[in-house]
Amino acid sequence: MDATVYNVLGICGSLRKKSLNMLALKAAGDLLPRNYRLAIADISDIPNFNPDVYDEGYPPNVLDFRQKISDADALLFASPEYNFTLTGVLKNAIDWASRKTPVMPLANKPAAIISASTGLLGGARVQYDLRRILSSLHVNVLVQPEVFIGNAQAKFTEDGQLVDELTTRFLGEQMAAFAAWIERWVGFHAYTVPKA
Repeated sequence: MDATVYNVLGICGSLRKKSLNMLALKAAGDLLPRNYRLAIADISDIPNFNPDVYDEGYPPNVLDFRQKISDADALLFASPEYNFTLTGVLKNAIDWASRKTPVMPLANKPAAIISASTGLLGGARVQYDLRRILSSLHVNVLVQPEVFIGNAQAKFTEDGQLVDELTTRFLGEQMAAFAAWIERWVGFHAYTVPKA
């Protein structure tokens, strides 16, 4: 049995206190294999990306976020769909993490995406936009299985527990595939992306 511990950083694109995507992210963490640890980043206090600020140096909370990405073996994104795409707060966090000075922490990280919504599509459109953005930043995004949690408000209890059996099965299958994906890519993410 492999005793290696893999650290996964969860990044939620919603700031709501009772975010369905945060609940989905935590449920996914519970379904990872035993030797996997999920920690969730707080992106609520990351300032709006501004090249003038970037030119002066990274703010402390941005440095912390970038370091957490660097330290993680993999990334797990969960985001609602706002106006047919990803949320502004998530895009902003990615913009800060995409800077190449001194290195880009996103480069060659294995990643997976989940989404939850009250609608029937489960946030499907956000996943395709997020996949396109991450792929352009050298992030190795798991292609399948995909998980879109539609009608999500009916699938979690008041205290945040996932109780829908089908969703639990789909999410468990994705996390098993994600673990195998991580083990395939871990060690490759030290690649430094050349400056443009």
